[in-house]
Amino acid sequence: MPDENGYIKFSCEWIKGEPLPEKSIKELNFWRKKMFDLGLIGMYDNGIGFGNISIRIGETRQFIITGSATGGTKNLGPEHYVKVTEVRHEKNSLVCVGPIKASSESMTHAAVYDSDPNAMAVIHVHNLKIWKKLLNKVPTTSKDATYGTPEMAEEVMRIFRETDVKKKGIFVMGGHEEGIITFGKTLEEVGSRMIEYFEEYK
Repeated sequence: MPDENGYIKFSCEWIKGEPLPEKSIKELNFWRKKMFDLGLIGMYDNGIGFGNISIRIGETRQFIITGSATGGTKNLGPEHYVKVTEVRHEKNSLVCVGPIKASSESMTHAAVYDSDPNAMAVIHVHNLKIWKKLLNKVPTTSKDATYGTPEMAEEVMRIFRETDVKKKGIFVMGGHEEGIITFGKTLEEVGSRMIEYFEEYK
């Protein structure tokens, strides 16, 4: 679950900018809405949103991701996305440019992209039933590493070094109850994989 304050736990240097072009978020929105409709992205009763989606920009370390506190919004527009331009894992900080601050899970997305050069898309969802079924059955980060921390980013990098996570394309966040991440070369691959697990364990 999110912390008591709900959102960002890392240092975010936000450079306010214009919304991204509609064409750059079209596919993101398509798969994000699918996740929302399945309840894998959304908002808890306490008003805290969960789940996010991103896509890498070319072969760079930059990526486009849903903004902070957008989980409860069904239909997102360009004003709900932001570009992460720089990530400093050791300082638990990032720089983002756009009309909104980056998602609280941006550091985890960055850790995936830095660990796997072939990863071009990442989806992070919440589902307690699937989380319990997959916990320690697929690559799982330490229960001591909570979301939005350097420890979580380090754990993500560790499982990429020590497990077959690249082959599986999915991992469970042991210290972030309900948190599940899929990743891969395309949003279609990543989204379809998440839906397959949802259909199997729902």
